[in-house]
Amino acid sequence: MEGARKVIYAALAGNLAIAGTKFVAAAITGSSAMFSEGVHSVVDTGNQALLLYGMRRASRPPDERFPYGHGKEIYFWSFVVALLVFALGAGVSFYQGVQGLRSPEPMQNPAINYAVLAFAALFEGGSWLVALREFRSKKGRRGYLEAVRLGKDPRTFAVLFEDTAALVILAVTAFLLARETKGLLIGESANREVVAEICRLASRYREIAKVHEVLTMHVGPEFILANIALEIRPDLPRDRTHDIIESLTRDIRRSDDRVKRVFIGLRDED
Repeated sequence: MEGARKVIYAALAGNLAIAGTKFVAAAITGSSAMFSEGVHSVVDTGNQALLLYGMRRASRPPDERFPYGHGKEIYFWSFVVALLVFALGAGVSFYQGVQGLRSPEPMQNPAINYAVLAFAALFEGGSWLVALREFRSKKGRRGYLEAVRLGKDPRTFAVLFEDTAALVILAVTAFLLARETKGLLIGESANREVVAEICRLASRYREIAKVHEVLTMHVGPEFILANIALEIRPDLPRDRTHDIIESLTRDIRRSDDRVKRVFIGLRDED
């Protein structure tokens, strides 16, 4: 949680600095395009503010209406950020590009424009490095694309994608961010490693004849719901069956502290 918060604060500070640089340049040159770019950077700052707001909302405890907590709020607000990146980022940039082609104007004060680009690259690059280091610390041995596809916490790669977009290309990045966040918002399963570990833990009990099904869902970045269907040997006493279910539940929770809820049901042989 703190690592993701640090990344978002770094991005917020970087975008504020970039916005300030552009507004100063607009005041010196009187350029409406530079002023529009300053507004664009303010919008980017708002994206980080939305992520921080989503984190605060997601941290609320479970209640009667939301018994599994509010962890999915961060997925919703990450999706909103993806929409804003596309609509206000790629859309505004495209509009300004078309307007520039239709009504070209001679360049004035190019040194100031280059200075703005240099400062923007410096501030955005600093934010990007913070996000990249945090992302690397979480991805393990996976490749970058695989880590994004299997990642269940959009906070870090939302900032990484947005900063990369500012340095490379915006529209493609917004599409990737929206696609990954959409799956989490709907109810994406946990990674295959989590499911495999649950099956492995169940296989240690000789009394469990078969694991029929393991269904998982990310309720939040640090909240996994697991629903498991087991087949217990038919000659096993009822009290022993209850003990095994309780013991397996503890094993699963200890193996991964993200697994907050475990539901184990019994099923007869198919």
